[in-house]
Amino acid sequence: MALPREYPDENCPIARSLEVVGERWTLLIVRDAFYGARRFSDLHNHLGIPKAVLADRLAFLVAEGVLSKEVNEYRLTAKGMQLWPLIWSMITWGRENLLDKPTRTYRHAECGGAIGPDRVCQRCEQTPEVGDLVVHPPRRPHDPNRDDPVTRALRRPHRMLEPI
Repeated sequence: MALPREYPDENCPIARSLEVVGERWTLLIVRDAFYGARRFSDLHNHLGIPKAVLADRLAFLVAEGVLSKEVNEYRLTAKGMQLWPLIWSMITWGRENLLDKPTRTYRHAECGGAIGPDRVCQRCEQTPEVGDLVVHPPRRPHDPNRDDPVTRALRRPHRMLEPI
């Protein structure tokens, strides 16, 4: 039996936020949208998510105004773009507390400086917008079992939000 999506007895911004982005797969879909994945097939192939679940999550994110659907592509809306600090916080927290292998790094497109855990460029001391970041692959061999378009695009430096 699936757990309910709502927290009706909670008058709390975290509870309301979890009603939108708290289900399994949802934040990974949003993460991939920031990486530039826009097509259903790319999300499906990269995440390995069941098609029915992906269709449900995408429809819900569109209904909630996090994504917009344009022909065969999904794009982050202004509301969806506001989730970047949350995604960045999870990247940083997971990297610092849960992973023991190198992960992707992020650089400021304008000056090439590394982005620190506080989202500040270590070279120019600006806090770039997500579209001004370039994601770089980790410094380790890639997984040969993953060969979908999103994975291939992320094997080389890729500007955030640039379509894959």
